[in-house]
Amino acid sequence: MPPPSLERPPSLEQLLEASRSAGRQLLAARLTIATAESCTGGLLASTLTDIAGSSDYVLGGVISYSNSVKQNLLGVRPSTLEKHGAVSPETAAEMAAGVRRLLGSDLAVAVTGIAGPGGGSPDKPVGLVHLHLSAPGAEWSRRHVWPYDRTGNKAATVAAALDLLLQFLQPTADRSLSSASSK
Repeated sequence: MPPPSLERPPSLEQLLEASRSAGRQLLAARLTIATAESCTGGLLASTLTDIAGSSDYVLGGVISYSNSVKQNLLGVRPSTLEKHGAVSPETAAEMAAGVRRLLGSDLAVAVTGIAGPGGGSPDKPVGLVHLHLSAPGAEWSRRHVWPYDRTGNKAATVAAALDLLLQFLQPTADRSLSSASSK
């Protein structure tokens, strides 16, 4: 699924189609996934589990809306939060590694951001999100700034997370090309 257009956020149907596609590929590869979510509040895990049979590949997720949950449950270092903040690529990476370790999944996707309408700053505007996929031998990050309302920003973030997952799940021959541009 291509990233959402700037005109409007993705529809539920688009999210579900991406989730179905990711599920098929996870099943084919015999991989499991876990999620760590902040700004999406569980919407990514919900979208993944909206597909019948998803219990074969979705192990679970952690909604880590507060920094204390990021630290105490996912193992995000206090120094990472102090130096980079909760909305940062470093925090997203530690969230993904933490949930992968906690739930024993093959893959993990983490999202953290500012859904809005408040909470932004000049350095970290409303709509800013950081995503991270963690897998054996692979760490992929993405940054986006969405122009939507809170609900639209959350939907766009889920679409981007599913797109990141689908890119990772491409056949190995294609993966080497996309990994060079994913860091």
